[in-house]
Formats: sequence, C-alpha cells, structure tokens
Amino acid sequence: MKILVLIDGSKWSQKAALHAISIAKKKHAKIILFSVLDRREARAVAFNLSMRSDKLGEIKKFEEQIWHEMKKSVKEIMVDLLELCHEENVNCSMKIVEGIARDEILKEANSGEYTLVVMGAYGKSGKTRIGSLLEELAGVIKPPLMIVR
Repeated sequence: MKILVLIDGSKWSQKAALHAISIAKKKHAKIILFSVLDRREARAVAFNLSMRSDKLGEIKKFEEQIWHEMKKSVKEIMVDLLELCHEENVNCSMKIVEGIARDEILKEANSGEYTLVVMGAYGKSGKTRIGSLLEELAGVIKPPLMIVR
C-alpha cells in the first residue's frame, strides 16, 4: 500500500498527514509527502507587496525572496513530518515539484502508484468552506480520496 499525502503548508494538510501516518502504521504502508510550489503565488504576493510599498521596480526582488521563503517553509514542514514518520517506524519520503497545483497533483495521484490519497479539507487561507483545490480534485482523482478536517 502506498499513500499520497498532499502538503500545502496549512495546518489542515499537516493534520491530514497525521491521519495518513496512523493508517500507514496499521497497514504497513509507505507514505509519499507531496507538495506543489506554484510560482504564480509568489508573483501575486510580490505584486501586492510592491504596490503597497510603492516599490514597483523591486517586484522581481520581492518575488525571488517570497519564492525562496515558500520553498523553505514547505520543506521545513515536510522534513518535520518525515522525522515524525521515522519516529513512528513508517516508511516515508517527500517530493516537492514546481508547477500548477491542480495539474501536478492529478498527474501524481493518477499515476497508478497510489492506493490512497489524503488531503486536508481546507487550504492555507483557513476559510471555513471546503477548499477550491479540493473541489477541483474530488471528482478526478482515481484512487480513493480521504479528506481530513
């Protein structure tokens, strides 16, 4: 059994990972922690920041700083989860890719390698409605999808 856990940096995805670890322990399954970094997100934040600070000329610098922080942040979260897996004697690895989240997740989840996909019900925004990415993925991911709230 192989479980794909979608990590977006939110507390919900971390909670989903904890549930996946529990399942993996019982089923002797392998976990793949998977995250997609979308440069468009860094561009949008950089644009907003440069507009508010009246420094449009520094948008590229802001984008690179934000991009670096995004990568660092998700990697730290995944390394912590990886260490937890090892403490729990769960076979685990991590994979970080760049691209459009929906496309990359569908490609990975539907690759035929996974028995289960686990994700948080909400994203980084913390809004109390089901995440828009979940709405896009729910009907097109082929393996069973476990949504954690």
